[in-house]
Amino acid sequence: MKDLQNTQLLQNISSLLDNARKKVAVAVNQTIVLTYYEIGRMIVEDEQNGENRAEYGKAVLKDLSLHLTERFGKGFSVSNLKQIRQFYIVYSKGQTPSVFLQDSDKHNEKGQTLSDESGVITNQKPARQDSIKFNLSWSHYLKLMRINDSNERRFYEIESYKNNWSLRELQRQYDSALYSRLSLSKNKEEILQLAEKGQIIEKPKDLIKDPYVLEFLGLSEKPHYSENELESELIDKLEHFLLELGTGFTFVARQDRITFDEKQFRIDLVFYNRVLRCFVLIDLKIGELKHQDIGQMQMYVNYYDREKRLEGENKTIGIILCQDKSEALVRYTLPEDNEQIFASKYFTILPSKQDFINILNSDNGKIS
Repeated sequence: MKDLQNTQLLQNISSLLDNARKKVAVAVNQTIVLTYYEIGRMIVEDEQNGENRAEYGKAVLKDLSLHLTERFGKGFSVSNLKQIRQFYIVYSKGQTPSVFLQDSDKHNEKGQTLSDESGVITNQKPARQDSIKFNLSWSHYLKLMRINDSNERRFYEIESYKNNWSLRELQRQYDSALYSRLSLSKNKEEILQLAEKGQIIEKPKDLIKDPYVLEFLGLSEKPHYSENELESELIDKLEHFLLELGTGFTFVARQDRITFDEKQFRIDLVFYNRVLRCFVLIDLKIGELKHQDIGQMQMYVNYYDREKRLEGENKTIGIILCQDKSEALVRYTLPEDNEQIFASKYFTILPSKQDFINILNSDNGKIS
């Protein structure tokens, strides 16, 4: 193939075509989800007109499945129609966080999901089909509508939309109990804010999770591993680790060497957070956290603040990831107004639901 002289023209046209394809894919997804929402509404309203709703509903779904499959092909089994019906039941009361209302008197607003957990639909005027727009894929909503807690469901829906999570990423964040971990150190009002706005990062503590879940490393298969092995695995699976760290993280360096007074020290991992505009230093520790580890991190943070931080950037954050820690040790080693040094546990296996409940109910689950 002959080389193109005007490479910039090719890049511009390619970018335009790529964006157009993405927009088409989004539009198709939105149309599918909204169509299923309307189908669900029609089924529910038809059921409500039946005398024996339960038996009538079963018969209608079976009949619909046969005729729709014959006319439109796969995708309309009885089980699929039940999911479509349930989707409407969950999302019909109010709008979802990823739905934008288009009202002549209001600009785009984000509504809230007010799901009826009992599955009972009250008599209300259905939303016009041209007034709502779902922004996630049908696969996402199939997962979301199985989350019983409406606050938790709203949180994952907002975060999926804000961070453009794939279904696999959504499933992983849900399985690792992201909502529960972020809720550990929050009061009721702050937890409600999580459900209404998702994760809002305004201060260093907002970035911190406790514990961090590193099941993607596969270290659970090894009876023993070193800090170097843990670091190497994190770098090898950097994309997964960035997802676990959260919003705004960019990788900067590993084993970053700092030197003064002819002494050398190495910081395990260095990141930069674009939201808070600050460096984030991570030190990895095998076993229980010691007060010397906290002092070492304090030195790293001070060095970065005085030697690396640029004018206009915020103070450096240090996170020590350890297998175990004493809350009292952390509390008495750090100053009361600490906003820079944090210690969090990490798991190399995905904890069970009961494990997370135990963390929630334990003082050890609170971030220091």
